[in-house]
Amino acid sequence: MTVRISAAAAMILTATIAGCSTPATENKQLPPVKPQASSLRDGFSTMDRLVEAARKESSLTVIGLPRDWMNYGEIIDAFSDEYGIKVNQVEPGASSQREIEAAASLKPDVFDLSLEVAVANASAFAPYRVQPWQDIPDNLKDYGGRWYAGYGGYMSIGYDPRKVAAPTSYADLLKPGYSVSLPGDPRQAATAFNGVMAASLSGGRAEAARGVEFFGRLKKAGNLAATQGAASAVVDWDYHNAERAAHEAGGDKPGWKVAIPGENVLSAYYVQAISKNAPHPAAARLWQEFIFSDRGQNLFLKGYARPVRMEALQMRGTLDRELAAKLPATDAKPVILTIPETDTAKTYLKREWGAKVG
Repeated sequence: MTVRISAAAAMILTATIAGCSTPATENKQLPPVKPQASSLRDGFSTMDRLVEAARKESSLTVIGLPRDWMNYGEIIDAFSDEYGIKVNQVEPGASSQREIEAAASLKPDVFDLSLEVAVANASAFAPYRVQPWQDIPDNLKDYGGRWYAGYGGYMSIGYDPRKVAAPTSYADLLKPGYSVSLPGDPRQAATAFNGVMAASLSGGRAEAARGVEFFGRLKKAGNLAATQGAASAVVDWDYHNAERAAHEAGGDKPGWKVAIPGENVLSAYYVQAISKNAPHPAAARLWQEFIFSDRGQNLFLKGYARPVRMEALQMRGTLDRELAAKLPATDAKPVILTIPETDTAKTYLKREWGAKVG
């Protein structure tokens, strides 16, 4: 049987089919790119548009990032290779405070800073919340998005197992045979200051007086070394001690090991920020998205740092387990000093260290 369709019916059918095949979002126009925006969604709508805007700027300027610090050499190269953006490195050895002081003349796009320097200079930063914003603990980010932690570490005891037994507490360092050092003068060097505070932890609280008293006892016992070269144990961040242990690994008796004793451990993080006057605002935002991505966070892990999103990566199965297994093991609860606690403790050390420790 032959079915005949009228010309009018054919036109209606054709129009209906054509209408059904047209996506509802066809020809939808995206808003203009806003490189100064405070989020990917508000400024670029998609990652592709952020990448496109950053590539047009063609370069990024970073400051205070030595290539051998936290695997930054590989991180910089990976970013540059991934997006075809040249990374200009200025004053790689700059301290956090120096980064801020040099900003006017060197014009960096992004900063890598200690928490206290970031908090004190928050007005110099442009707000920008990276996509995995919710993965960053609230106490490690500015509510307005001006700065947020990227990576950090735990205070630890590195020791030579050929000379001393593994310490199970800071009190063990008072035993005969130990020769202990700090990486610098705690009145001047931040790491040494944190070493004193780590030794003072009790009940989850750090107290400067307790730390100074402990190191005074170390000196009185003859266990405080004048230099690291003469020490059999060094109180330092675990990323420093772990890197040294990796370099000295091999043979029947490894030359360096790392312990994180106690139920609590002192922790600290370095934070990231975008300059309010960044010459390359899109590239700066792309850099932040990269280092807070799963790949970027695992690259910090490769440098023995503890990425701020480590727990989230672990929960989602994107953490590099092989790299994570190389970090010093601990079940201790991290303790992070607040800015007021840090200021009070530093004032105490400057007043009392010389008289009680020397």
